[in-house]
Amino acid sequence: MKLLKSVSIITFSLLLISCFSFTKKEEAELSSKTYIPNENTKIAYFASGCFWCVEAIFESVKGVEEAVSGYAGGNTKNPTYRSIGTGRTGHAETVAVYYNPKKVSFETLVTVFFGSHNPTTKNGQHPDYGSQYRSIAFYQTEKEKKIIENKIAELNIEVYDGNIVTEVTKHTKFYKAEDYHQDFEKRNPNQSYVKAVSIPRLNKFKNKFPELLKVVKH
Repeated sequence: MKLLKSVSIITFSLLLISCFSFTKKEEAELSSKTYIPNENTKIAYFASGCFWCVEAIFESVKGVEEAVSGYAGGNTKNPTYRSIGTGRTGHAETVAVYYNPKKVSFETLVTVFFGSHNPTTKNGQHPDYGSQYRSIAFYQTEKEKKIIENKIAELNIEVYDGNIVTEVTKHTKFYKAEDYHQDFEKRNPNQSYVKAVSIPRLNKFKNKFPELLKVVKH
């Protein structure tokens, strides 16, 4: 009985610091953000764990105009947060990065991607595990594919000893996530997962790449 009680407590604790946790109150209070890209804006797509974390990281990079949380990489039509949580849709939590190529290159965004998560972890980023949290770098052109592959080859030699498991996948379809996921970290700084995982991950990235950050005006 004590063992079962301990397991229940551990499970509950993990749920509290999971990307798959939110409350109905949070869902109701978060409204949709609106963003209209200009004619020079390009879009890149990346998946590297919980999209609350990934969105905040890319939005901190100079030259990035907006980042939108969503789903990509699978074949299931119209996925939802609940359906991808089963791990059976084929989709991963993905972020669409809207950027100005005159201010930041796709190559730099790839550096941000690999520099802000562990690309050797199959199907997950701690504390979130499952195919919906796998590492994927999406490409839309052969040039982008080559940039990603070159980066992987470089990091496999210099850092990861050939252990990178990131998927290099041609982008086909992106489904925007529900409104309450957009800017989740920014709007919920005191949420348990955000405090325990998202903010530390963002700060770690900022400390690692200060030269890539937007200038914050006070």
